[in-house]
Amino acid sequence: MMLVSIDSIPGKEFEVLGMAKGTIVQSKNFGRDFMAGLKTLVGGEIKGYTEMLNEARQIATKRMVDEATALGADAVVGVRYGSSAVMQGAAEIVAYGTAVKFKN
Repeated sequence: MMLVSIDSIPGKEFEVLGMAKGTIVQSKNFGRDFMAGLKTLVGGEIKGYTEMLNEARQIATKRMVDEATALGADAVVGVRYGSSAVMQGAAEIVAYGTAVKFKN
């Protein structure tokens, strides 16, 4: 499955199938939260959170690809990511784009 952030693919004509999306709400665990609290005292990257968000982004992307595959897509164009805090200690990651099928 081709994933691109641009709205077209040079040299390809395609039919739009619809929107494909994937979401996940991920929470931090106590160990990460405690270590992050300590890290805020000295500054720098909070690697536990970085890892958590990277994992969540991968899961959201896979869910988007699965949805696009179910639609019969060859690619997803205009891929975007969003995030928001759902509650204290939990974040939502969403991946979305337009599922397309290449014309022959």
